[in-house]
Amino acid sequence: MRNDGFFRVGAATPAIRVADCKQNAQAVEQLLREAAERGVQAVVFPELCLTGYTCGDLFLHRTLTDAAERELAGLMARTASLPVLAAVGVPVAANGALYNCAAVFCGGKLLGLSAKSCVPNYGEFYEARHFTPAPECMEVSYAGFSVPLGSSILYRPEGWEDCAVGVEICEDLWTPEPPSAKLALAGATVLLNLSASDEVIGKAAYRRELVRGQSARLLCAYVYADAGEGESTTDLVFSGHNLIAENGTLLAESAPFTTGLTEADVDLSRMEGERRRVTTWHGGKYRAAREVSFALPAVPFALRRRVDPAPFVPKGENDLSTRCETILTLQATGLKTRLENAHASHVVVGVSGGLDSTLAMLVAARAFDLLGLPREGILAVSMPGFGTTGRTKSNAQRLAELLGVTFREVPIGETVQKHFADIGHDPEKRDVTYENAQARERTQVLMDLANENGGLVVGTGDLSELALGWATYNGDHMSMYGVNGSIPKTLVRHLVRYAAKKAGGELEAVLLDVLDTPVSPELLPPDGDEIAQKTEDVVGPYELHDFFLYYLLRFGFGPGKIYRLALCAFDGAYEPAVIKKWLATFFRRFFTQQFKRSCLPDGPKVGTVALSPRGDWRMPSDASARLWLEEIEAL
Repeated sequence: MRNDGFFRVGAATPAIRVADCKQNAQAVEQLLREAAERGVQAVVFPELCLTGYTCGDLFLHRTLTDAAERELAGLMARTASLPVLAAVGVPVAANGALYNCAAVFCGGKLLGLSAKSCVPNYGEFYEARHFTPAPECMEVSYAGFSVPLGSSILYRPEGWEDCAVGVEICEDLWTPEPPSAKLALAGATVLLNLSASDEVIGKAAYRRELVRGQSARLLCAYVYADAGEGESTTDLVFSGHNLIAENGTLLAESAPFTTGLTEADVDLSRMEGERRRVTTWHGGKYRAAREVSFALPAVPFALRRRVDPAPFVPKGENDLSTRCETILTLQATGLKTRLENAHASHVVVGVSGGLDSTLAMLVAARAFDLLGLPREGILAVSMPGFGTTGRTKSNAQRLAELLGVTFREVPIGETVQKHFADIGHDPEKRDVTYENAQARERTQVLMDLANENGGLVVGTGDLSELALGWATYNGDHMSMYGVNGSIPKTLVRHLVRYAAKKAGGELEAVLLDVLDTPVSPELLPPDGDEIAQKTEDVVGPYELHDFFLYYLLRFGFGPGKIYRLALCAFDGAYEPAVIKKWLATFFRRFFTQQFKRSCLPDGPKVGTVALSPRGDWRMPSDASARLWLEEIEAL
């Protein structure tokens, strides 16, 4: 796949002079060359930029329209060596009518004239005085080429799997049925908009949301170029407000009242993946009246797009706090509803002093508050075993006391030793049996206490552990309601930190100490009072695994693309060989541990990525990982 599906786009606003086509063509050429130097593969210019949008009745003069045609031909000839698809605004006279068009060209060849469908004639706009709405498609001769002119033309670079370009012009976007909708449903993944949108108070924010929203609805990249300096200011001012959005996310935006090039790397394979995933996306519903193929060399480039190393964690303190509050409420509401339907007034939580059980206890306390039940109905059970340290045991007990829940300690050492004797296992053999026997004994204790109290066992395992299979089958893998099942480890930390900050006082201090404790199942004897078994030493850093998981499940990316994204996201933090090592570990474990995910307890979905077999992820437990691991080996 060319550049792993990444495609560099640009929106360019030249400084123009009204009706001076020669100067305007030179200004466009300068920005087109700059775009090529910067590796841009498709660039869009403003509406009617070869003449100026504000020419008024001069549009009715052949002197102006002939000059625009002549200068476009010269521009294409001079830039024939540039590997860039360009869309430049021109007025086109054809068949006794005048059309507001985007001249789309590449490699010195005019490919088509995408015309404006919705010609405004209200307020400050009076285009219908000069221009005719676009036909669907007709053949015209222009600038030395015979090309289609219309509103339904799709431009496809040869050999690019996920790239198809559609064009609409200014007002087209602002209407109830934008041409871009049909173009996208015909296959367009990149939409270019040539615009001359004058600036008035409040319009920039509306324009920004319009572009973002259209990119989200159409699951596409949307590139918007606005007219700017040089347009007539007789009645209007243009700010050159350029925007690039992808599936609802604004990737780049120009500063107001500036000229120049705005660029971004859009991810077309991500858009294609989204379209395949969303069953209400009716791709192929429409066919473009004309599809034009053209040669566009693929030049490898280093990504300039920022890749977030923590995709599950919102950025900004306010956004993070709002998200954390929402997630905690979702978790608590899910548990509250389950308790109501089960007519249960008690829950049992196995507490270890670690992150996951701490979050589960915080959620349980919220749920009981929502129900108006006394928190004493929450039974927090500490079950010290062979690896339990004083630090984690103390934090678990103190946390229970500060939350006002019932605390109980049930040591499991003797019971597990008896079990070892029953099955003939040497306790000096610190293998998987040694570890899992403890986890299963703890689960049995919790289940029996839940039965004794007429309550439910609240599961503590998180999404990251489910992805890696880092849970004992029919041990901590099992519960009666798993409140953390769709929360990745990187987000668990922020939820606990948010709860700590909100609580303050001694509870905050205990929660911060939990955050400072290494992640561990504590199934192997400690080194003194220090935790000997650290999860991330065995399975790898959770921040890497959460990153891999996000792009695998959310967008269906393969190992090669995930690796490329990880190199950008973790540049300076991890060496490429380290990323590759843990990527292989992730895929190997993800495939082999599916059987644990096939029988998960119920639990609330709180984000776009989840692993419930009843909702987001269905996969055979015996599927082979060979294709994915071979791709990693070849990196």
